[in-house]
Amino acid sequence: MSGKPLFHYDEVRGRMESVRWLLAAAGVEYEEKFIQTNEDLEKLRSDGVLMFQQVPMVEVDGMKLVQTRAILNYFSSKYNLYGKDMKERALIDMYSEGLADLNDIFIIYPFFPPGVKEAKISLMKEKATNHYLVGNKLSKADIHLVEMIYNMEELDANIIANFPLLQKFLQPGSQRQPPLDEKAMEKIKMIFKF
Repeated sequence: MSGKPLFHYDEVRGRMESVRWLLAAAGVEYEEKFIQTNEDLEKLRSDGVLMFQQVPMVEVDGMKLVQTRAILNYFSSKYNLYGKDMKERALIDMYSEGLADLNDIFIIYPFFPPGVKEAKISLMKEKATNHYLVGNKLSKADIHLVEMIYNMEELDANIIANFPLLQKFLQPGSQRQPPLDEKAMEKIKMIFKF
């Protein structure tokens, strides 16, 4: 391995996208080994590298980290995106957990019926803001928020029109996977057998 973090996940945004955003904001390069089949997933499980038998999993610093929030906490601590003290960390965690709840909506959004989709978008628009969430410094909570706003922007292009700094931040992008389409949804169903 090259010393770069190695992600194990499928070729969708899902639960790994927050980690991609965080590392992009920290300027950290990473590699991805995409899970292509259910057999790939079962091999990780049978090899004993998935503590809870779930992906995502990241190989970094001699560890095999699982659970998205644990991965995010590790990288945000490592790259100084987790506040200057315990008080800021608590605030960052509160925002991050709330935004993670919104992210869960995006992960299953393609599976919602049409009427429910509009209600979920309205809820997410209410959560947007234009300054750092904790302290006067970028943190993982801000990065989660940017990711959520970017997802919302794909649904409604005008959502970030009044946020020039956010637009500027989005220009470099990340190793972002494309929005979920029918082909990707079918592949996910095949890999995870649902």
